[in-house]
Amino acid sequence: MTARAADRARYDRATAHLDAPVAIVDLEAFDANADDLLRRAGGKPVRVASKSVRCRALLERVLARDGFAGVMSFTLAESLWLARSGFDDVLLAYPSADRQGFAELAADPKLAAAVTVMVDDPAQLRLIDDARQGGTEVVRVCLELDTSLKLLGGRVRVGARRSPLHSPAQVAEMARAVARRPGFRLVGVMAYEGHIAGVGDAVAGHPVRSRAVRLMQAAARGELAGRRADVVRAVRAVAPDLEFVNGGGTGSVQYTAAEDAVTEIAAGSGLYVPRLFDNYTSFRGRPAALFAQPVVRRPGVGVVTVLGGGYPASGAPGRDRLPVPYLPEGLGYDPQEGAGEVQTPLLGAPADDLLIGDKVWFRHAKAGELCERFDVLHLVEGDEVTATVPTYRGEGRTFL
Repeated sequence: MTARAADRARYDRATAHLDAPVAIVDLEAFDANADDLLRRAGGKPVRVASKSVRCRALLERVLARDGFAGVMSFTLAESLWLARSGFDDVLLAYPSADRQGFAELAADPKLAAAVTVMVDDPAQLRLIDDARQGGTEVVRVCLELDTSLKLLGGRVRVGARRSPLHSPAQVAEMARAVARRPGFRLVGVMAYEGHIAGVGDAVAGHPVRSRAVRLMQAAARGELAGRRADVVRAVRAVAPDLEFVNGGGTGSVQYTAAEDAVTEIAAGSGLYVPRLFDNYTSFRGRPAALFAQPVVRRPGVGVVTVLGGGYPASGAPGRDRLPVPYLPEGLGYDPQEGAGEVQTPLLGAPADDLLIGDKVWFRHAKAGELCERFDVLHLVEGDEVTATVPTYRGEGRTFL
């Protein structure tokens, strides 16, 4: 029996009492992935990206481990909710226009001490001030550096369109804008190199493309390391008491951790290891989060139909955004139908061994987005479900 077949047998036994659709997290794989993130971080603390987990119980589990410290959140409402739930170090990774949220933040000493907000434009500071509604608490601020690689005088850009702050001078000027404005304290700098951390460099069947990605990423790492060090020096000249410099992502942990200027690493997808993180030369994780759909039809030889399954991931549309049929091995989509809203035909020889009611296990393309489809995650240890915990959605929280 292959390792994947053994996992399928375990998952089927563990969930035999549960009707599909059902979502699980294999805790042995989850913990092994956490260990791997810590190993690659080389002693620097890892801040957990909550958007890639979206389950308070699992955030608490990983943060209880030595080496993990703090949460990187994705909306202000989520940040405040987590802070009220006992998370005392929450870095909001994206600017917000949530005026009511800022009013709550500025009025509550506990929230103001626990939550750090992201800015990259003086207009965001003005929005926060206008939203205070009399709240006088000092708002903790982090600046985001644009990590994109610019070539040919800026005519070619590689990387996400995030912050407008690219050069050390631009970031330093934004730091001075914060320093000049009462009611704010600059505590951190963040730089997410998504074109390195979030792009696989070993795509099966595409050797030329994979080599091109590796060459791009090597150039981007070198350029960013030098620029990030210059940015941190420039910001520390304005804010000597800077508390942290955050960088990285699951696919670049060891490279970012090697930079002296970086004090902590951000990662989250590496805990669940969705399908988009299969194509890396730098690490190999274990799939920990899966969902199962039930077989409801057998239309013919070599084909079964499962209920639902059309759970595409965000990003540029493409086949890589679809969940992948994972267990049993050897199933694939009908190219004329793909993953359907209410039913999904699956083709392949293993279909002939599946019966009505059997489970087919899938991996989502991205990590936390799976939790927007399920109210609970069943935590599997060995061949048993040892706990069932709510996702954000299961707690009535849909932040985006």
